[in-house]
Amino acid sequence: MSRDFPAISVTKKAEDSLRAGHPWVYDAELTGGLPENPTDYDGELVDVLSSKGRYLGTGFYNSHSKIRIRVISTNANDRFDEAFWERRVRYCVDYRRTVMGNDFSCCRLIFGEADQFPGLTVDLFTDVLVVQTLSLGIERRKQLILPALVKYLAEIGHPVKGVYERNDNALRIREGLTEGKGFYQIAGLTPDPEWNETEICENGIFYKVDFVNGQKTGFFLDQKYNRKSIWPIAKGRKVLDCFTHTGSFALNAAMAGAAHVTAVDISQEAVDMARANAVRNGLEGVMDFVTADVFDLLTRLDEEGHKGQFDFIILDPPAFTKSRKTVDSAMRGYKQINLRAMRLLPRGGYLATCSCSHFMEDELFRKMLKAAAKDAGVSLRQIEGRTQGPDHPILWNVPETDYLKFYLFQIV
Repeated sequence: MSRDFPAISVTKKAEDSLRAGHPWVYDAELTGGLPENPTDYDGELVDVLSSKGRYLGTGFYNSHSKIRIRVISTNANDRFDEAFWERRVRYCVDYRRTVMGNDFSCCRLIFGEADQFPGLTVDLFTDVLVVQTLSLGIERRKQLILPALVKYLAEIGHPVKGVYERNDNALRIREGLTEGKGFYQIAGLTPDPEWNETEICENGIFYKVDFVNGQKTGFFLDQKYNRKSIWPIAKGRKVLDCFTHTGSFALNAAMAGAAHVTAVDISQEAVDMARANAVRNGLEGVMDFVTADVFDLLTRLDEEGHKGQFDFIILDPPAFTKSRKTVDSAMRGYKQINLRAMRLLPRGGYLATCSCSHFMEDELFRKMLKAAAKDAGVSLRQIEGRTQGPDHPILWNVPETDYLKFYLFQIV
């Protein structure tokens, strides 16, 4: 059949990767069919062919990006019209309605490559959609995707009041895009331009979400069920929640019946939000909040002999590495905080520890934990090993979608 798109051939390595299900083709993997003026095709669709001319898929081309082609379909019969994007949107939403059940009102609706929307993130926070677009091809099709998403949510009885773009991410520059943020205009939606907060309920706890100024899209939804998993352990315990951000793990511990919870973050703004969330839930009586560098705090508590002051420590740091080049440095950082926490906990105490970096692979994270335990002179009794919630699905053939590690241990 005739094709409407330019055809670009790729190396055997790229062919094998695409046949295995990975959707990216890198700049060095293109071998033929390159346009004379590549920038003319930026953000447009191209067909990808093997060295023998066999069809491998169709994807977005971008001469600015190291990821030169992002494949969105391997079906040669697909027509990439409005109906195509509507089907994709409905598939994403229906999947979340199935796996999230009653938790659908605050979840990730679109998770980039895991949903065949390369570079697109969409989070639902009750009555607002927060969107981040990191690929040029998707950027040029927002007018098809976002209205379809708003329309379908209304059809299933979950209308939203606005769509807010958080495109304040430097990765956009690599795609030839500009940074910025603001409400996306969709017919029928007229959000107040001064609106910057909404409220969500997760695990029975209410949070204010600042979707304009908060980190990433305003709230980290991926730990939803990991936060719930600490409830049995937290009850009756003295808890130290490190890198608390807006207080999510700390609030879950307090709601579960902890004797006392200390929440720590280096950001005063985050601490203020965590304190406000505690008040909103009536939990301020069992909580206190500290603005401090967690590395410095754990070091001081350890060196001053505060072992046993807490019998449950939670470590939920930001990503210490965003590339393979800095993995060794990240390993040292993870080991430092975990070693200090293990030394501070009494025998029989509990540790929850996480990493949200894809480059800190599970094998490396476990290796670091073993080394920290050895240096701390303790043994780790694993209670659970978990990952991100099902609204952040992991595609086994796309390892970049598998990033969150979460472990619960008893110190023995």
